[in-house]
Amino acid sequence: MEDELQGMEEAVPEMPRATGPVSDTSSSPTGEDPASSPPAADASEEDEQPTTVFQAVAPEVEVEEPDLPDEELDEGDGRMKAVDLIAPTRLDFLNEKAEAEEKPVKTAEVIAFANQKGGVAKTTTTLNLAVAFAESGYRVLCIDLDPQGNLTMSQGIDPDKVEKSLYDVLVNDMPISEIIIKREIDIAVASIDLAGAEIAMSTKIGRERSLEKALKEVEGDYDFVCIDTPPSLGLLTINALTAANKVIVPVQCEYLSMRGLVQLQNTLRMIQENLNPDVRIEGILPTMLDSRTIHAKEAVEILEENFGDLVFQSRIKKAIKFAEAPVKGSSVLKYDSASSAANYYRELAKEVLSHGSA
Repeated sequence: MEDELQGMEEAVPEMPRATGPVSDTSSSPTGEDPASSPPAADASEEDEQPTTVFQAVAPEVEVEEPDLPDEELDEGDGRMKAVDLIAPTRLDFLNEKAEAEEKPVKTAEVIAFANQKGGVAKTTTTLNLAVAFAESGYRVLCIDLDPQGNLTMSQGIDPDKVEKSLYDVLVNDMPISEIIIKREIDIAVASIDLAGAEIAMSTKIGRERSLEKALKEVEGDYDFVCIDTPPSLGLLTINALTAANKVIVPVQCEYLSMRGLVQLQNTLRMIQENLNPDVRIEGILPTMLDSRTIHAKEAVEILEENFGDLVFQSRIKKAIKFAEAPVKGSSVLKYDSASSAANYYRELAKEVLSHGSA
C-alpha cells in the first residue's frame, strides 16, 4: 500500500503557485491601447472557467462498470440500488422457509351419523364403523356429541366421572385435544353437561361453527373423524353437520323411522345453503334388519325406490352381540371378532372406502 501511495505522489506534477486572474483593464507592457491589442480570449477560452485543484492534479482513471442486468441499475443515474448492495437478510431466509411450509396438509374425512329419530343404531354404527376403519390401518377419532354419552360408555368410560368433556370445548373453547381419551380408537368424550350446551351457546357468536373450529386443531392427526349426534335436529346436530364432509343416515327398517328422512333432508339443505355447502349424504344405512319379516323387506324396497343409489348395499341385521358388547365396554369387532355382527361393519367399511372416502 505504501509503495502505491509513493508511486501516485511521484506521478503528480508539482503544482505552480496560483497568481490569480489578470485584469482586463491593465496596461499593455508596450504602451499600446488595450482595445487595439489582439483579443486575449481567442488565445485560450479555457481561462474563462477557473480550474479546480482536483481537475489539475487527479489523473483520469477509467473505472470499469460492473456487468449487471438492467433491472439492478437505477433508472435515474445508472447506479446500483442500495438494497442490491446489501447481503441477504435473515428475513429472506424466513420468507423462503414460510413458503416451503405452505404445503397442503391432508385433513381428516369428517363423517356425521345423524337421524333425529332415536333407537336407530347411530351409536352402534359410529363406534363399530370407526373400529373397522382402524382395523384397516386408518387413524380414527370418534366424537360423542350426544348428552346421553352412550358412545363414551361403549368404550368403558363413565360420562358422569369425566372432568372435561365436549361441553368445555363447545362452550368454553377448550382445545379438543384435552378431552380425547385413547381406547380402541381415540374418543372425545361426552358428559351430562352437554344437555345444557345449547342454552349456554345461545348467545355465542358463530355458535354453529364451534365444533368445526375445534376440529382444526387435530384434523391433520386423523384420517377419519366419526361424529355421533343426538336424536334431534338442534344446535348440537347442526354443529356436527356444519363440521362434516359427509353424512351417513342409519335408518331402522320400519315405516316410522323412514319418515324422519324427509325432515333430515330439509335440515341438510339449509346447512348447505347457509353454513356448509360441501356437506352431502354419503349413504342411507338400513339397520336392525329382521330379514324374517315381510315388513322389513318392504321397508328396504321403499328406501331403494325413493333414494336409489344412496342406499348402502350393506345391511346391518339384528344381532344380540350389539347389545352385549357395550356391557364389556368394547365394540362388536373386539367383543366377538369372528361374529357375523362384526362382519356387517367390516363390509360397510369396505363400501364406504370404495366410495372414495379414503
